[in-house]
Amino acid sequence: MACMWIPGLILFLIQILILLVPECSAKVPAIIVFGDSSVDSGNNNFISTIAKSNFAPYGRDFPGGSATGRFCNGRLPPDFLSQAFGLKPAIPAYLDPMYNIQDLATGVCFASAGSGYDNATADVLGVIPLWQELENYKDYQRRMKAYLGAKKAKEIITEALYIMSLGTNDFLENYYTIPGRRSQFTIQQYQDFLIGLAEGFVKKLYALGARKLSLTGLSPMGCLPLERATNFMHPNSCVKEYNDLALEFNGKLNQLVAKLNDELPGMKVLFANPYDLLLQLITAPSQYGFENAEVGCCGSGTFEMGIMCTRDHPLTCTDADKYVFWDAFHLTDRTNQIISAYLFKDLKSKFL
Repeated sequence: MACMWIPGLILFLIQILILLVPECSAKVPAIIVFGDSSVDSGNNNFISTIAKSNFAPYGRDFPGGSATGRFCNGRLPPDFLSQAFGLKPAIPAYLDPMYNIQDLATGVCFASAGSGYDNATADVLGVIPLWQELENYKDYQRRMKAYLGAKKAKEIITEALYIMSLGTNDFLENYYTIPGRRSQFTIQQYQDFLIGLAEGFVKKLYALGARKLSLTGLSPMGCLPLERATNFMHPNSCVKEYNDLALEFNGKLNQLVAKLNDELPGMKVLFANPYDLLLQLITAPSQYGFENAEVGCCGSGTFEMGIMCTRDHPLTCTDADKYVFWDAFHLTDRTNQIISAYLFKDLKSKFL
């Protein structure tokens, strides 16, 4: 059995080496992040919400072993991408008072766990809606100009890589859970509504000076441990309806990216698609040295996340590197490394 996953493991090691060797002549002076828990580095620590992860065992494999508010045992994709671009190894949260504008000048995260394209999604858990993430970014621009001067600040704002990663909560936390949007939209109409919101947001970023953007697609969200555990029709199997929805939505996002590249002069937008790779990790985990892709490391791995993922849960695994998922909804540090290395190849060719 061991020989079956050696090629995948070698590939994994090569990918990690790519991430750990920074670009010498980086043309990306900063990474600026918007989105949800897939990229939130701790903004929710500083708002009133239950959607927090600033406690053990979260962060146990983060440098220093501290729970930063990342929904992971370690680092998130923007952290690995920042390092790969020759910048710092972890991107700070904008709302964290521990960091000043000097710390944020080469990378900053405005994301909020539980948020989405739809403002109504952020309302479910009382987190930061996307429009407020943009307002915080405007404040960041003002601070950058005061710190560096208008010319230098504009240069960084223009050359920075902007990362957007959200959408899953709009469907799983909002549309399929709360009746409001279902009474207004069919699922196809809701997708188009979200695409319109995404387009509007990108155009606002463009008007503010952004010129390099990575728009992240949805993962096979029907294979999240929580969705498998609650798939009563086909116990422990991926929910095909949600995976098909993710593929359909990704197709629309890809079309949006083509439209934005055509309509916005000087703008480069990349569609970053983690779907196929993550599905491969889930369906053939042993090829990458993983032992478990059905449940998360934390607790029983079937429903625990956030406040339910506690330090003292007796079922929490000892080695998260063997797991694709950290909790019932979020990926492990090691999975994030693999996905980041995969995405970095396209980012490098597009933006360097």
